[in-house]
Amino acid sequence: MASKLERPPRQADERTALIGWLDLQRQILRWKCEGLSDELAHRSLIPTSPAMTMAGLISHARWAEHLWLEVLFLAGDEKQNPGFDTSTEDADWYTDGRPLAELLADYEAQCARSNEIVAAASLDDVGRHPDYRATSTNLRWMLVHLIEETARHAGHADVVRELLDGNKGYY
Repeated sequence: MASKLERPPRQADERTALIGWLDLQRQILRWKCEGLSDELAHRSLIPTSPAMTMAGLISHARWAEHLWLEVLFLAGDEKQNPGFDTSTEDADWYTDGRPLAELLADYEAQCARSNEIVAAASLDDVGRHPDYRATSTNLRWMLVHLIEETARHAGHADVVRELLDGNKGYY
């Protein structure tokens, strides 16, 4: 997969650039999972961050997209998102042992849904959720934040993967 990873065109319009950079970081996250067994994907390596597993990273990335675009931007049902579970800190990182392939499929579907939401809206549109300052946040800001969030976790995935089996590389 590494050979398929490409930056957006250098002369891209704003929307193409934003989605292109977000898609690249999403692809890097998925690439870092290639060839991992479920056992390795769920192995915790960082004692102070036990949920920081490859599976946990994918779960969190999926729910982060859901949070920003379906809940905050579209005012969707926050009860579907474990990130709103106040009884468990970082609940969106926990996978209950679900297979990595299933987590990746859910992430892929969420990314496709996110791209549909973005395609149907103006970058100047603001969030509709009445709470969490969503109504003062435009889609452009949300996309930049998702790029930052996804890239940060792609970096985590670099380190976790290398610690798991020595596999490393950017692209």
